[in-house]
Amino acid sequence: MTDDTATFAETLKGIIGKPTGTSKVVVERGPVSHFADAVGSTSPIYRNLEAARAAGFDAIPAPPTWPFAMEFSGKFEEDQSGDSPPNPMMAAMGSLIAKGGLILHGEQEFVYHRQIEVGDVLIGEGRIADAYQKESKGKVMTFFVSETSWSDERTGEPVVTSRFNVIHRA
Repeated sequence: MTDDTATFAETLKGIIGKPTGTSKVVVERGPVSHFADAVGSTSPIYRNLEAARAAGFDAIPAPPTWPFAMEFSGKFEEDQSGDSPPNPMMAAMGSLIAKGGLILHGEQEFVYHRQIEVGDVLIGEGRIADAYQKESKGKVMTFFVSETSWSDERTGEPVVTSRFNVIHRA
């Protein structure tokens, strides 16, 4: 192992547990319905309140993989606290990207504590859950695992925990 590799391994170890930021997301009907269309769902529960209520929901539910996209469709600048630290994953990944290679979306996991529904206002607290390297077929792969715990703004109760794995392959 070279000194550079050892130093980078220390960098990876040092970012584990570090916060990636806090965000506030408003779950809206239009984006939820469009997302359901995008993933090929034909279920009326994602578009029609009466169908959702008939299925036992209080409001239109979000599709199961919605947490992957909800920050892109409901995170409004004026609702953010603005005091989130820089994401430590980006600094570590930046040095890898500068050397080339591929960035891959690894696995994605959602652990639900309750259903996400239209009208929810969710607060996400992110952190780096893990960061490590593996060698495969002579290539070094660097794994960054981020985890965001989403809670209901009104009650503080947990709603969903999302884990996302980004891989850099040199």
